[in-house]
Amino acid sequence: MKKHNFYAGPSILPEYTKQKVAEAVIDFAGTGLSVMEVSHRSKEFVAVMDEAIALVKELLNVPEGYSVLFLQGGASLQFLMAPYNLLNKKAAYINTGTWASKAIKEAKFLGEVVEVASSKDANFNYIPKGYTVPDDVDYFHYTSNNTIFGTETLKDPEVNVPLVCDMSSDIFSRPIDISKYDLIYAGAQKNLGPSGATLVIVKDSALGKVERPIPTMLDYRVHIKDGSMFNTPSTLAVFGCLQTLRWLKEQGGVEAIEKVNKAKADLLYAEIDRNKLFKSTVPNPEDRSRMNVCFVMTEGNEGLEKEFGAFAKAKGMIGLEGHRSVGGFRASLYNALPIESVQALVDVMKEFEASK
Repeated sequence: MKKHNFYAGPSILPEYTKQKVAEAVIDFAGTGLSVMEVSHRSKEFVAVMDEAIALVKELLNVPEGYSVLFLQGGASLQFLMAPYNLLNKKAAYINTGTWASKAIKEAKFLGEVVEVASSKDANFNYIPKGYTVPDDVDYFHYTSNNTIFGTETLKDPEVNVPLVCDMSSDIFSRPIDISKYDLIYAGAQKNLGPSGATLVIVKDSALGKVERPIPTMLDYRVHIKDGSMFNTPSTLAVFGCLQTLRWLKEQGGVEAIEKVNKAKADLLYAEIDRNKLFKSTVPNPEDRSRMNVCFVMTEGNEGLEKEFGAFAKAKGMIGLEGHRSVGGFRASLYNALPIESVQALVDVMKEFEASK
């Protein structure tokens, strides 16, 4: 039976990526050694890092004056690293879920944080609008996609201050105007590659302005100077990211994959809205995530939740359990998930409805 992988992260990878990584685990670049056991400063691995950085710049149209880094520690370390490098006195954050809340908590260690808006009042089931970002902050931070609650900001915000974004779960899923941002960071384990690598895109001119001393390992300038090699990078994860970037380019790039992602999300949301047994946890369609589709049973049918979960799993639907903060179900539709898997889930939902 075919398995359809809806895990939120680590998540589905392209078959191309898995095959190339499997080969390199045994014999990397004809060296007769595994990619896990060669020096990160060998010419073979330096070529991997260089190509990965070049493809990030190509696929996202990164302008001159920006550096691309592959670091470690996930977005969780970036919650601290970003304010360490950019927050001098005060920063503005919008709170749209668990990860935004964690970013706010870390920033408060280093300065004043203004929470300009929050959707906590409705268990983060919408994206706040109509808020004002103060002009006197060092930057404005937002989380573009909220994996747990299933909301997403699909347009780059228009603000008059430096812009920072955690794009861990939707980077490479749609075009981004990088020039609007001073910093973008993203854990790799959603749309980019295996867990263990963290992508950072930072505007060079934004650095060196804070008054505090920055610990060496937390200073973006150190990592820029050493080409993401200040400490040993996660060689296997970076190699995996390179394969996914190659795959994405073969698909036609970010513009092409956005069309596929929109079709997948539209297909699943249409079934959720039609099916009498299910409803979206995000009532406003314009706030709904394309990457993480969260849904629950309709009123009066809550008792069917476990039954549907078991039914779907028996049909090969894997990783559909919703986060405990929301309950119900979550189907993650990252770049590598084929639309055939979404159709298979829709068919299962229809079959379950027909049996009731």
